[in-house]
Amino acid sequence: MVHNLKCLFCNDRPIKPQTLSLEKLEPTCLLSDRRLSFLLSTETLMDSTTATAELGWTVYPWEEVSGYDENMNTIRTYQVCNVFDNNQNNWVRTKYIRRRGAQRIHVEMKFSVRDCSSIPNVPGSCKETFNLYYYESDADTATRTSPAWMENPWIKVDTIAADESFSQVDLGGRVMKINTEVRSFGPVSRNGFYLAFQDYGGCMSLIAVRVFYRKCPRIITNGALFQETLSGAESTSLVAARGVCIPNAEEVDVPIKLYCNGDGEWMVPIGRCMCKAGNEAVENGTVCRACPSGFFKPTQKDEPCMQCPINSRTTSEGAMNCVCRNGYYRTDSDPLQMPCTTVPSAPQTVISSVNETSVMLEWMPPRDSGGREDVVFNIICKSCGGGRGGCTRCGDNVQFLPRQLGLTEPRVYISDLLAHTQYTFEVQAVNGVSDQSPYSPQYASVNITTNQAAPSTVSIMHQVSRTVDSITLSWSQPDQPNGVILDYELHYYEKDQSEYNATAIRSQTNTVVIRGLKPGSIYVFQVRARTVAGFGRYSGKLYFQTMTEEEYNTSIQEKLPLIIGSAAAGLVFLIAVVVIIIVCNRRRGFDRADSEYTDKLQHYTSGHMTPGMKIYIDPFTYEDPNEAVREFAKEIDISCVKIEQVIGAGEFGEVCSGNLRLPGKREMFVAIKTLKSGYTEKQRRDFLSEASIMGQFDHPNVIHLEGVVTKSSPVMIITEFMENGSLDSFLRQNDGQFTVIQLVGMLRGIASGMKYLADMNYVHRDLAARNILVNSNLVCKVSDFGLSRFLEDDTSDPTYTSALGGKIPIRWTAPEAIQYRKFTSASDVWSYGIVMWEVMSYGERPYWDMTNQDVINAIEQDYRLPPPMDCPSALHQLMLDCWQKDRNNRPKFSQIVNNLDKMIRNPNTLKAMTPLSSGVHLPLLDRSIPDFSSFSTVDEWLDAIKMGQYKDNFASADFSTFDVVSQMTMDDILRVGVTLAGHQKKILNSVQMMRAQMNQIQSVEV
Repeated sequence: MVHNLKCLFCNDRPIKPQTLSLEKLEPTCLLSDRRLSFLLSTETLMDSTTATAELGWTVYPWEEVSGYDENMNTIRTYQVCNVFDNNQNNWVRTKYIRRRGAQRIHVEMKFSVRDCSSIPNVPGSCKETFNLYYYESDADTATRTSPAWMENPWIKVDTIAADESFSQVDLGGRVMKINTEVRSFGPVSRNGFYLAFQDYGGCMSLIAVRVFYRKCPRIITNGALFQETLSGAESTSLVAARGVCIPNAEEVDVPIKLYCNGDGEWMVPIGRCMCKAGNEAVENGTVCRACPSGFFKPTQKDEPCMQCPINSRTTSEGAMNCVCRNGYYRTDSDPLQMPCTTVPSAPQTVISSVNETSVMLEWMPPRDSGGREDVVFNIICKSCGGGRGGCTRCGDNVQFLPRQLGLTEPRVYISDLLAHTQYTFEVQAVNGVSDQSPYSPQYASVNITTNQAAPSTVSIMHQVSRTVDSITLSWSQPDQPNGVILDYELHYYEKDQSEYNATAIRSQTNTVVIRGLKPGSIYVFQVRARTVAGFGRYSGKLYFQTMTEEEYNTSIQEKLPLIIGSAAAGLVFLIAVVVIIIVCNRRRGFDRADSEYTDKLQHYTSGHMTPGMKIYIDPFTYEDPNEAVREFAKEIDISCVKIEQVIGAGEFGEVCSGNLRLPGKREMFVAIKTLKSGYTEKQRRDFLSEASIMGQFDHPNVIHLEGVVTKSSPVMIITEFMENGSLDSFLRQNDGQFTVIQLVGMLRGIASGMKYLADMNYVHRDLAARNILVNSNLVCKVSDFGLSRFLEDDTSDPTYTSALGGKIPIRWTAPEAIQYRKFTSASDVWSYGIVMWEVMSYGERPYWDMTNQDVINAIEQDYRLPPPMDCPSALHQLMLDCWQKDRNNRPKFSQIVNNLDKMIRNPNTLKAMTPLSSGVHLPLLDRSIPDFSSFSTVDEWLDAIKMGQYKDNFASADFSTFDVVSQMTMDDILRVGVTLAGHQKKILNSVQMMRAQMNQIQSVEV
């Protein structure tokens, strides 16, 4: 809205007429401020001074004449002077005035009044005042007689009195003194109104009348536009007006309001608008302008745009941030006004100091920190043997002090290296933006060779057997012998005695019988190994107890029936009985009577395995299973448990959700397994055995046991509640909904939980996606520790197929576990590879619709599952590593966790996808063996595998075609004349590869 105004005086000097924009108008001087304020805050309805002809008002009996205002401009006026007549009642009425929405009307009157005392012989009825009236009407319907000339129906506004009157008259004309009075009335509600002026005995002139209403003008303030608003019906009214943010501005506080008072002034501002991010306020806050190129504004604040920091730029106007230039980066926590930074250069001058199997590395910081102060260092350790395989990453046994990654000081102490071994250490310099760079961190390297060293600590020692006065012990070889073990030293003493009274004995082997002990006494044992470099450190303390006389007599009585029955059968059987007794005595260490106390004494262990790590205790070693439950699971009162709903069915009963409220703790949501009524004692034992197992674990990726209810009915196992249920169902319900990094994060959690279980010497034996539970944060936890399904043969679950008298999940189980019942952490690793495949395929069934026997046959022929769709090649390679036929070649769970961590830290390794083949998936064999299909003769094939010296042998034995060679066995290889073991293995592996390739090609053709 633009008003054309003529400013008569500003700064006490004339100026030219100009067009002013209301929202840009600024105060200039006191006079023009008031004048402009008055002009902008009023709207005139009628102004008699603008008339160029007769006004034509209705008179009764005023007279319209021409006159002059104070500036001697000609104007039309009304006057009356009938002071010598009694009972004056003189009226003049304006024309019809439309109110145009106004609720309160203001009337400005300019008039002059003759002083009654200056009139000769004036009667006493002379007046120096007059009355102002108004009359509302929806249309112009007034006549000379209607409305009547009286106070009712007219409404009186006020009696107007002159501040000054005139009395002098000279030859040049009258000397007038003009009075100005303003009156208002309201509220008015009709379409329009008339004004009337009543003189009742005065001599006066009505020089000018202006009728107007007040309004608050259109204005921009606090970043918002307020439209023109009429004042209220009363002089004290406040009319609320809602503002609208100017373009590119947003509300900060709502609602955005101003109040228009009766004088047409804005007041009481509420709320405000601010320019959006990428825009700044200009022109006194009336415009939000986009930040120009090279500038940015990140937030909605009253601040100007900022220039882009160093090494950054904008791509368009109105930028909220500046994009880093190529090779420069910014972390999520870096302020946007901070310069973009880059990766550091390599550390300088790495110095090594070797001490036997330890090394101290020190280095200088990089010359260029990349512009950041958060530079840290990572150490990459590689063991470089003399073989052709080159350098490989160091194992988890190598220790770094203070740590391997994220070093803030330029030094690290590395210990537990192998003796007489070459190592390469890479010292990486990284900072906060290194993970954003597509290139590997820059590093400096150093090569060292360790010296001779003493062996590492013996990690495992167990009791083989015991009598009243002896204990037979055995232990494993140190993980790092660092040379040939010359002998072992066993250090032992009675538990109640001082360690200084210990006895030491030497042994050439890792088994020793300690004699001369006291019956029923507990002894403390430690062992250490010795090489030419000296003794290693003692193992942690283990406590074992000899048998009491009563225990020994009881065991003899148990054997007497066998001895007597065997004697009647003759000398041969007597010898056999003696052998059986010897074997039984040797096995006593594994019988429940002997092993029970030994297992319980594991709680006394210090320094065994990883410091602070407990060893899993099989609850089935307890004579009374209830004792295991009491030891490992907390008893919960049934009153603390509230079952809400049944959510599934388990092997022993229903699975429910509910609430657990323990005294002094907050109520929590839990899962509740119940034991169905009518159970047998064996079923109760098997049911609670899972709690006895679960209660020994404490890891964020292993399901947590809250407690059990055994003293009330039903018997319950209470665990933490996992909102998303089993992993296989959850993945199928959310097919394709997760990123690769999220899936790898799930796999990392499962591997971390399995590493913990493996460290405790626990073998799961049923690791599968169905036995992994997922919570609301996508944290995966290993569950289902019930072993009964492997002990019972009456289950109808087709997942578990009978094999050698037990139930085994064929599709998830390693070959050695299927054939020989060899369940180890290595067989769990095989199962973990299947879980990886399930996760990456979003819960697809392994081996699809193949029968269990088909799966067994395919695995035996070295078939391995192909990569699921969109599976990164690095993940499929890790699966293949888990499916190595030789369990010793499979990675440990600690290595799996490390590999997944590296993938998460460097997501670029997950971008390479395994290409989809035509359906032929090669078996997992030695990748150095060439594909036989690339050769035309058996001789060419033998040359390719570097076995050309046996060409004549193969030809003379009629192994001259690939069809015949593919059927060769080890006996055939021996018959051909291959006697070296290495050559036998190379040829046999190549033949197996050939056979598998031919089988797969045939299946594709079919």
